[in-house]
Amino acid sequence: MLIDTHCHLDAAEFDPDRQAVAQSALQQGVGMIVVPAVHRGNFEHVQGLAGEYAHCACALGIHPLYVQDAQPQDLDVLKSLLESGQAVAVGEIGLDFFVEGYDRERQEYFFIEQLKLAKALDLPVILHVRRSIDIILKHLRKFKPRGGIAHAFNGSAQQANEFIKLGFKLGFGGAMTYPRALRIRQLAHDLPLEAIVLETDAPDIPPEWVGSHGRNSPGQLAGIARVFAEIRGLDVRQVAEITTNNALAALPKLAHLCTPPKVLH
Repeated sequence: MLIDTHCHLDAAEFDPDRQAVAQSALQQGVGMIVVPAVHRGNFEHVQGLAGEYAHCACALGIHPLYVQDAQPQDLDVLKSLLESGQAVAVGEIGLDFFVEGYDRERQEYFFIEQLKLAKALDLPVILHVRRSIDIILKHLRKFKPRGGIAHAFNGSAQQANEFIKLGFKLGFGGAMTYPRALRIRQLAHDLPLEAIVLETDAPDIPPEWVGSHGRNSPGQLAGIARVFAEIRGLDVRQVAEITTNNALAALPKLAHLCTPPKVLH
């Protein structure tokens, strides 16, 4: 079985065929899909998907690129929903200093407040870390959540090791499948196997065979796993077992939700 640790199945791109996409992923051996929220307006949607599809789980959080429209009371709503126990993590949260024009101070305020929630509720976090890794690591050291996943990791080996020391797994997905992505592929080759989880970030970051303008989907995780197996010189079944165990370690509540393993072909 494979676990897609990051997939925005609630996205509008899946409105025409969401059920078919979810079923196809299951048939491809993806036994669990983690769907993270990005703002208060889609909390209910991702929770609904987790209720509708047995192989979907939700995380709840406010994404750094959505804090411009977020209000402090959204954190109260988030706290209440997290206390209900359905979410497997607080996420997608973090910082993004790549996109110009976003208020860094406001991003940090919402990030810190959500880290406090995660710590208080003993929940892992799913992190967005684009061009912001060192500052994120600073806050993690201060607020000490129970760990989680650094999604779409694209930092240095040194930064990767700092996340690992703090109990985090590192997410690798479609970007790793491009032969010219030498640095990401080197990280995928060198980092400890027990530190890596797989993801699609669908509908974004499609793998090489879909093309940069195509729609990614959770079913593509099977191909991503095969590329990772090639990079590490492993059998794809070994990759499925290792990365599934890593995902369950990062997000322990998944263990109660996973469907029976599917055979990969």
